[in-house]
Amino acid sequence: MGFGDILEDVGGMGKFQILHVVLLVFPTFFVTMHNLLQNFLAVVPDHHCRVRLGANGSVNATPGPLTREELLRVLIPLDGDGRPEKCRVYSSPQWHLLDLNATGLNATEAETRACAQGWEYDDSKFKASIVTAWDLVCEQKSLKWISQSVYMAGLLVGAIILGRLADKFGRKTLLLWSYCQLAATGTCAAFSTSYPLFCFWRFLCGVATSGILLNSFSLRVEWIPTRFRTSVEMTSNYIYTAGQMLLAGIAYGIKHWRWLQFAVSVPFFIFFLYGWWLPESARWLILNRKGDVALKQLRKVAKLNGKEAEGQKLTTEILKSKVANEQLITKHKHSVLDLYRTPVMRKIACCTMLVWFATGFAYYGLAIDLQGFGVDIYLIQFIFGAVDIPAKSIGFLTMSLIGRRFTQGSALILAGCVILANIFVPRELQALRTSFAAIGKGCLATAFSCCYLYSGELYPTVVRQTGMGVVSTMARVGAMIAPIIRMTGDYVSFLPLAIYGGVAVVAGAAAFLLPETRNVPLPETIEEIENRALKDGEKDKKNEVSLPETHVSLMKQTV
Repeated sequence: MGFGDILEDVGGMGKFQILHVVLLVFPTFFVTMHNLLQNFLAVVPDHHCRVRLGANGSVNATPGPLTREELLRVLIPLDGDGRPEKCRVYSSPQWHLLDLNATGLNATEAETRACAQGWEYDDSKFKASIVTAWDLVCEQKSLKWISQSVYMAGLLVGAIILGRLADKFGRKTLLLWSYCQLAATGTCAAFSTSYPLFCFWRFLCGVATSGILLNSFSLRVEWIPTRFRTSVEMTSNYIYTAGQMLLAGIAYGIKHWRWLQFAVSVPFFIFFLYGWWLPESARWLILNRKGDVALKQLRKVAKLNGKEAEGQKLTTEILKSKVANEQLITKHKHSVLDLYRTPVMRKIACCTMLVWFATGFAYYGLAIDLQGFGVDIYLIQFIFGAVDIPAKSIGFLTMSLIGRRFTQGSALILAGCVILANIFVPRELQALRTSFAAIGKGCLATAFSCCYLYSGELYPTVVRQTGMGVVSTMARVGAMIAPIIRMTGDYVSFLPLAIYGGVAVVAGAAAFLLPETRNVPLPETIEEIENRALKDGEKDKKNEVSLPETHVSLMKQTV
């Protein structure tokens, strides 16, 4: 018997599990917002150089009182769309442009220079953003993308460090720390006085976000019976989707970046307070020779589930006998290297790393540049969230009825194909381009939701948190690189989409090399993983042998 049988004995999916899951998934609303907050913190409003007549020409040379429009006409050149240039001003006033009947041909040849007095921003749609706070436009526009990469770097560091620490100090301990850190650093980011300081606090927010995602997942999956894992994780992913849609409404109501950052960070103080009620993973306690503590936890769970009698029957000896395989770990320590020492684990690690990298890379490549679609960003944020509902519903059905492997591979390949198809859609067809992007993003959301469940089922308990940390690291690497790839569109317009789509297709093909985990108990040890693969290989050989024998039998009957 394994740990799953113990969970069934103390109530299965009872009151405790339901309350436990609710408390763990509720913070996901706000974790989602932090991941996509860049779209609203770094929104770029219409802008042009700040102009003062004395800076470009003599005030005495003014032919008369000028209106605001006339001042812009003589000092700022027009772009190809007939709007004031964002980054250039005339070196000297072009007074002849005050004559509306003038041809303006000489103005196109007039000398211009970069903005020297700063910029003026249109605050009719967006009250303030980090772009307007620190002038992240023109020569400094790349800093907008760097701030997102810095946040994603925090996710990367968190995946590397906190995943490993959770295996050593426990899931609950690291989850509480992450709640507290995100609340504190998110609040500090809201009141940053400089761009470097803002990036520093956002980096720490990213670290904490990784800790919340990883440890929330482990605490859920390690307290839920096998037959409920898929439904529970899909429900959690719907909460993530709802968070994206809710972000559009909150950002619409709070159009100042400081108060928006503050609003999505403060709730984590509440999550930190009620997080003390959450029990530590009994699986982790058993593996770390704390069977007596695990026994107390299980008896409390049994009591809450109305199975107090069954809970009282449990003893430390019974726990050890039912999870005898888990005692193998006490003989030696496990590290990241254990993911690559044996052939089956090595294949699992390499394939899941590629899958996670591609999913994070393509997902955030589409999701962090809403302004690039030329549609109202609040509307498209809502659409990008809403499209995940049918996409994840289909994913839930395919994961339950067909399998995790099919869902993971198909979602990535389909997403890649849709992204590549968008290259050939003319830019004038904004609605069609947005629709294709929404479909691709929905497929990637399905792939992401499958990633957590599938990888959690592939890695054995002894290195599950370490394995999840490694693959999450690859997702964060992809998410960190995505904004940089987006900048290549300034030189070759179709290059970002070609890279996002191509990587997704390759990763989808790699997903089909992984073993299926549908309705399979969580593996406890690396040896169990290897033995399963060996048994599956023997079954395949028997099938191959029986096939020609069947043909021979049929031939004899025919003769």
